[in-house]
Amino acid sequence: MNTRLSALSVAASLALSLGSVAHAQVSADIVKVGLLIDMSGSYSDLAGPGSVIAGRMAVEDFGGKVLGKPIELVVADSQNKADIASTKAREWFDTGNVDAILDLVPTNVALAVMDIAAQKNKIAVVVGSASTPITNEKCTPTSMHWMYDTYSSSIGVGRALARKGNDTWFFITADYAFGKALEKDVSDVVVASGGKVVNAVRHPLNTQDFSSVLLQAQSSKAKVVGLANAGGDAVNAIKQASEFGLTRNQIVAPLLLFISDVHSLGLPASQGLFLTEGFYWDQNEQTRAWSKRFFEKHKRMPTMAQAGVYSAVTHYFKSVKAAGTDSTDAVLKKMRETPVQDVVIPNGKIRQDGRLVHDMLLLQVKKPGESKAPWDYYHVRDVIPGDQAFKPLSQSTCPLVKK
Repeated sequence: MNTRLSALSVAASLALSLGSVAHAQVSADIVKVGLLIDMSGSYSDLAGPGSVIAGRMAVEDFGGKVLGKPIELVVADSQNKADIASTKAREWFDTGNVDAILDLVPTNVALAVMDIAAQKNKIAVVVGSASTPITNEKCTPTSMHWMYDTYSSSIGVGRALARKGNDTWFFITADYAFGKALEKDVSDVVVASGGKVVNAVRHPLNTQDFSSVLLQAQSSKAKVVGLANAGGDAVNAIKQASEFGLTRNQIVAPLLLFISDVHSLGLPASQGLFLTEGFYWDQNEQTRAWSKRFFEKHKRMPTMAQAGVYSAVTHYFKSVKAAGTDSTDAVLKKMRETPVQDVVIPNGKIRQDGRLVHDMLLLQVKKPGESKAPWDYYHVRDVIPGDQAFKPLSQSTCPLVKK
């Protein structure tokens, strides 16, 4: 009898001990993630409040807890400025008990926060930015690039147009890292397909008047005018190109376009445009059901950036649960070795360079008469397998890649 009591006592003590260890494995008794987002600038339509909603849906769908500890989502507006984003990231990591920061649009914000996260051994997941240096020369051991990049955009649109004999290109490029990377990646595809880049002009972020650069594009006689920009800049350029009559004799090719941009433009102005996306709400029953929930909260269908936030946050929580801790090294290991499987990314894999590899969609905007319901905007023209959609690891310049 005494032996049995003694055994029970030992078992109880061991259970208490293990419980306290598990308790200690979650820092500050909370799993806390931050979203650094453009809430009011050029990228607020494609990310902004919609990304916050997507992040909160991920928390809700995970039950609000992981490892028995509450989840907290904090949000800040980066204002698209690296210094503001850096200050907030340091504050969150140093005193705010934030374990991971996500979204990080645009590129200057992403690169700045990636560096800080690496210094402090914290996790940074880039969703809304597209520059390929994020997983090449600027890669870090604690960062990942989630949804799309300039290479995946160029492979879809650039290759599709080049294969149809559209072999001369003129670029209108946003004058910062993202735009330059997009121009380079599409140029490489055009040249590899036997085409030629006639010229390129640069414009600052948040340009309202594209008249001078559109006139240069028009006089170039290039078959394709590639828009190496995004957000409000892409929308303004497309609208003004139509007003200038550019589309009568030349193809205007937006190289990173979102469903929010098509909605702003309307089908009469955007019909026929090709674009590459990593998510479309009307793919299947699962994407439709999830997007309907999102629409009820946001009154708009999700962009691939917003859907990507849901996927990235969900995968982070799954990895914390699988690791049994929110310790950075353990969570990173689980994030990298576990397939990404959710309603947004049904089958993805994170590579050594931090790039999430998954299928991409080549889409074409419907004519007004082809659209049967609100937000029914796209024909799916092709599915680009992940191993073709993203730059091969053999071409990576990321120092983490073992060749």
